[in-house]
Amino acid sequence: MNHLQLGYERGISTVTINRPEVRNAFNDEVIAELTAVFLEIGKRDEVRCVVLAGNGPAFCAGADLNWMKRMADYTREENIEDASALARLLEVIWRCPKPTIARVHGDTYAGGTGLVAACDMAVAVDTANFCLSEVKLGLIPATISPYVIRAMGPRAAHRYFLTAERFGAAEALRIGFVHEVVKADALDARVAEIAQALVQAGPQAVKACKKLLHDVAGHEITAGLVRRTVEGIADIRASEEGREGIQSFLGKRKPNWLP
Repeated sequence: MNHLQLGYERGISTVTINRPEVRNAFNDEVIAELTAVFLEIGKRDEVRCVVLAGNGPAFCAGADLNWMKRMADYTREENIEDASALARLLEVIWRCPKPTIARVHGDTYAGGTGLVAACDMAVAVDTANFCLSEVKLGLIPATISPYVIRAMGPRAAHRYFLTAERFGAAEALRIGFVHEVVKADALDARVAEIAQALVQAGPQAVKACKKLLHDVAGHEITAGLVRRTVEGIADIRASEEGREGIQSFLGKRKPNWLP
């Protein structure tokens, strides 16, 4: 991987964008690499959660300027193909069967906010800044919008999509775009604590729970939805992992998925 650094330790896989010279801005190559990595990680039984991070002063500054220059001459068909690659990356992260944590250590702009929003959880340093800057360039944050609007809510999205104002970590926390804000020297420890909580849980339960969230959140409560939730708990209770979890709890011992 030319633009990524990969790490693994005790069930936790770390994917780090490594383009500090351009503030981790992404281009078609970075998008392809991230997509391939998240698809591969999703298949690995030993991986229990994924941390998405960046090197250098920024988490991700959005699109690479040289890439944007090439896009200026694209036809509509080429633009559709190009945008589809980013859309696929965001969906791959969103649907990754492993829980994902965005470790936001610095500024996060435009498409970078999409990466954060596609993750299940986000922890940011208190000095981070965010910006949906597209309208300033005569563009719109279309491809990232399904994820960013879910993360910050429609009301906040109306403001920050339309004004392209920068907002800080405290505001990102207030509107729900990130889950927690910490000092820089506490970031790694807090991300590690959340990752450990994920590692302690039943791996199949976590996978099923993530699917449950996708199936239920934002959907109307119908008889069909209620039925699927009933079937979901019945299936997991009857599973090998579900039985082991209950038996270990009642027996006051560790479940067999823990060392």
